[in-house]
Amino acid sequence: MFETLKSLFRVKEMRRKLFYVIGMIFVIRIGSQLPVPGVDSDVFRQWFQSNTGDAFNFFDAFTGGSFESMSIFALNITPYITSSIIIQLLTIAIPALEEMHRDGEEGRKKMTAITRYVTVGLALFESVAMTIGFARGNIVQDMNILKGIVVVVSLTAGSAMLMWIGERITEKGIGNGISIVLAVNIVSRIPSDMVTLYENFIKGKTIAKGMLAGVIIFAVILVVVVFVLILNGAERRIPVQYSKKMVGRKLVGGQTNHIPLKVNTAGVIPIIFASSIMSFPGLIAQFAGKANGTGIGSEILKGLSSSNWCDPSQLKYSWGLIVYIVLCVFFAYFYTSITFNPLEVADNIKKQGGFIPGIRPGKPTSDYLEKLLTYIIFIGAVGLIIVAVIPFFFNGIFKAQVSFGGTSLIIVVGVVLETVKQIESQLLVRNYKGFLAN
Repeated sequence: MFETLKSLFRVKEMRRKLFYVIGMIFVIRIGSQLPVPGVDSDVFRQWFQSNTGDAFNFFDAFTGGSFESMSIFALNITPYITSSIIIQLLTIAIPALEEMHRDGEEGRKKMTAITRYVTVGLALFESVAMTIGFARGNIVQDMNILKGIVVVVSLTAGSAMLMWIGERITEKGIGNGISIVLAVNIVSRIPSDMVTLYENFIKGKTIAKGMLAGVIIFAVILVVVVFVLILNGAERRIPVQYSKKMVGRKLVGGQTNHIPLKVNTAGVIPIIFASSIMSFPGLIAQFAGKANGTGIGSEILKGLSSSNWCDPSQLKYSWGLIVYIVLCVFFAYFYTSITFNPLEVADNIKKQGGFIPGIRPGKPTSDYLEKLLTYIIFIGAVGLIIVAVIPFFFNGIFKAQVSFGGTSLIIVVGVVLETVKQIESQLLVRNYKGFLAN
C-alpha cells in the first residue's frame, strides 16, 4: 500500500486526480457547516440532543454531523443510496429496467439518469416531510410558506449537489465518488466520538485505570477492523475447467480458471436495509411528536431502538436485537439472490465450454452453485452480524455512546480497499501504455 501511495505522488496525472478529490472533500465539509436559511442551528441542535435516538443517530452518522447542525447538506447522499437500492430491486420486477441493465454502457447511462431523477424526488419528499415536522414541532420560528419553500429547496439542492460531487469524483478523481463522500462523512465523526470515549472512560480516572481503559478501547477497535478486513477479503474460489476445442487450425482452451464467490456477498447492504427499517418508525414518531408517548406503541419504539439493546437494566427491550439479526440474514439472502443468478452463471460456463470438476454442466452446476451459495451467504451474514452487534453490546453494557460502529467500519474499510485497488489498476495501465509507447 505504501509503495502505491509513493507511486501516486510521482505521477502527475494521479496527483491531479488526488488533489481534485481533496478539493471536493473540502467543499463537502464547508457545505456541512452552512446552515439552512431560516433554521437556527443551535435551536435544532438542542432539540436533536433532547430527542436523540436511533431514528436520528443513524442518519447523523451517515451525514457527518450535517443533520445535527441542520446544514444545507443535512440529507446528504442518503436519498441517492435509497434510490440506487430501489432501482436495483425494481430491475427484477420491471422488464424494461432489466433490459436496460443488460444493454451494456448505453443501458447503464439510462439507469444512472433514472437514479438521479428518483434521488431528487426522494430528496424533495424528505425535505417536505421534515419541513412539516419542523412547523408542527415549532422548531423553526415564525414558519410560513415562503420560509418553508426556502428550507425545502435548500435541503433538496444540497442533496442533489452532493450527488453531483460524487459523480464528478468518480469521473475526474480516484475511486467511487459516492462511496468516498459517505466514508468522509463517517470519518469526520470519529474525532468527536473519541472525545466522548475519553470523557466517559479515561478522564478523571487514575493513571492505571485510564491506561487500561485506553488499551481496551484500542484493542476492541483494532479487533473489529481486522475482522472487517478478513470479512471483506474472504472468498470461496470455485475451479472451472475449460475443454480444448479447434478454432481454425489451432487447438485452444484447456486452461483452468475460477469463480470467486465473496463470503460477504451482499456487502453492507443488509445492515443498511435492516437499520433503515428499524429506525423508520422512530423517525416518523419523532417528527409527529409521538416519540415520548405511553402505551404499547412507546414500548415497541423502545424495542426498535438499539440504544436500549443489551442494557442489563432493561433487557426486555433486547427483543429488537433479535428482529435486527433476522432482518440482516433475510436481506443478505435477498440481495444476493438479485445480484447473483446461479442458473445464468451455469449457462455462461456451459456456453464457453467449461465445467466445474466433478459436476455435470447445466442444471447440476446451477444446483451446486445455489447450494454452495446458501452456505457462503450464511457464513457472511453471521460475520456481518458479529461486526454490527459488537458496538451494540458495548453501548448497552458500558454506555459507550458513539456514532461509528460495525456498519461504519465496514463502509470505511471497504472504500479504502476499493480506492487503493483502483489506484493500483490505473498505475498499472499507465505503465503498460508507457511500455507500448517505447
